[in-house]
Amino acid sequence: MTSDEKAEFLAEIDKVLDVLREGIRMHAGDVELIDFEEESGRVLVRLVGTCVGCPFSSITLKSGIEETLCGIFPNIQEVVDVTNPEIVV
Repeated sequence: MTSDEKAEFLAEIDKVLDVLREGIRMHAGDVELIDFEEESGRVLVRLVGTCVGCPFSSITLKSGIEETLCGIFPNIQEVVDVTNPEIVV
């Protein structure tokens, strides 16, 4: 994937996240797209606002964001929250 292709792919991911953000923002949270690691198929995001420390944030991440992105983009294998890098999911 060239840098232009990666930028396009990140833009496509962000469009999908924009739809998901509507629901997340209803609870004063948000999600920031950080990067896509092509080799591993991992999308790196940062949960912000009330998502930080929320006991339901893992459900939002895995059952909401990851499930949606993996269902749309076959090259995405996992979505990882880098908010707390010391916590490994």
